[in-house]
Amino acid sequence: MSWSGLCWGSWLIVPGTTDPSYSKEFPMPQRSSTARGREFGEGVRAAIRASGMPARRVAELVGWQEAKLSDFLNGKIGCTETELALLLGVCRTPVEERDHLLDLRPATHVKGWWQKHASRPPARLRTLVENVQAAKTLTTWNPHGLPVYLQAPDYRRAAIEASPNVPDAETDLHLKAGRELQDMLSRRDLQCVFYIHEQTLHLPVGGHDAHVGQMHHLLLAVVRTNATIRIVPTSIGAHAGLSGAFTRLTFPTYEPLVFLEQEGSVLIEEQSETVELYQEIVRSLASASLNEEESKSVLLRVCEQLAVLHGPGHSYTLPGALAVGVPFLGSHRS
Repeated sequence: MSWSGLCWGSWLIVPGTTDPSYSKEFPMPQRSSTARGREFGEGVRAAIRASGMPARRVAELVGWQEAKLSDFLNGKIGCTETELALLLGVCRTPVEERDHLLDLRPATHVKGWWQKHASRPPARLRTLVENVQAAKTLTTWNPHGLPVYLQAPDYRRAAIEASPNVPDAETDLHLKAGRELQDMLSRRDLQCVFYIHEQTLHLPVGGHDAHVGQMHHLLLAVVRTNATIRIVPTSIGAHAGLSGAFTRLTFPTYEPLVFLEQEGSVLIEEQSETVELYQEIVRSLASASLNEEESKSVLLRVCEQLAVLHGPGHSYTLPGALAVGVPFLGSHRS
């Protein structure tokens, strides 16, 4: 079965070479694609790169012509399960990754992907990571808590430890996975919008000091030129986001998708009609939310309230970029 048009973004073999480790990115028009197809294509290319062998040698060991391997890597032709197993065997691909790619092969053309967790939530959501890496915009909404992208270390640890389904021994793995996603926000070409309900700002996750630290962390986040925080005020009552949390991603070369994370699974919505439903929610949240400056003022006010609640003898200093010219009672109390 061919996975033409379903390969990972815009990776192509450079003209004049068939070595997949030597590649460039070429801009392409937006086209039909699937999360499964992109993950499959990138996984196979990564397996060949990890082998350390040139494509010519891999093709020889599999019994293919170089042109056939090149066509396969470019998504022009497919392969049988036996051929894929042989290719991955030649590359000495680890068993877990081999089985994952073999499972993906028959359904690379299918839009929509329900990923069931085996027994508990994995620390790292591979498909989410790979798609955020390729995205040009990221929009998140969570009606109850902060998205992982904005969680300070103490907040993140407290949230993980509160889960009855994450063993203590795996806490550090979840923290590491969260940092990986947060590090992606440093990409200047990734534009992010985070919709946060006002009530979330008052949830003392991790205790008072962690709460204060988290609020300062949010204030630092709004300094980024590629990140916007929009607060949905409590006063509006019912709103479009009551149905639950989601992350919407758009891409330079293929169609947008939506991630829905649940305790026992992740649902990736790719059908255009369904993705548009979430875009309508985003539009409604945008209309109901405070603007950027108003949202920043709410963050500052919550910081001030936390300092007042903590009482005399404590002081908190706002991040320097925001403290200039901003009255903040907490930073002047003694």
